[in-house]
Amino acid sequence: MNPITAAGLLIGVLCGVWTFVMGYTGWYKDPSKAAAFFVVILIEVGGLIWGLRKTAAHGRTYSGQVVAGTLMAIVAGVVIIGFSLLFTTVAFPEYFTELEAGYRKMLEAQGKTQAEITSEIASWAAGQTPMRQAMNGFIGTFVTGVVVTAIVAVWVRARPSHAR
Repeated sequence: MNPITAAGLLIGVLCGVWTFVMGYTGWYKDPSKAAAFFVVILIEVGGLIWGLRKTAAHGRTYSGQVVAGTLMAIVAGVVIIGFSLLFTTVAFPEYFTELEAGYRKMLEAQGKTQAEITSEIASWAAGQTPMRQAMNGFIGTFVTGVVVTAIVAVWVRARPSHAR
């Protein structure tokens, strides 16, 4: 399999599996554990490094590596869209309702009035849909992939030989 496709699929599947771990453990409902979701960034960084090592072995220089890493992130992002939609519509259809309840408790603990809470919840809820969540996952994966690749490719790339 092409290393770009392999790395993208690996990143997407592992991030999707981690999302389901967050769901089945209920960590996404607990504000003290919800940050564990960001393990997906470590998964993406590790997958990109692995994939870029493979593409560097095929002779890709810096710009070629940036293109390869960007393509890996796009493949991963498409897979993540699928996992996200499956998560929020099939496996955890009450996901947004449960997040809203947690957000409401947090606002109450901050001493907000009922009017402030109602206003903030309404504003927040407008952006909480399965497709928007999935697209946020794609965009986050894409941006992280481009930035991480631009940095990692400085070290993980084929070096052009200069004839003397």
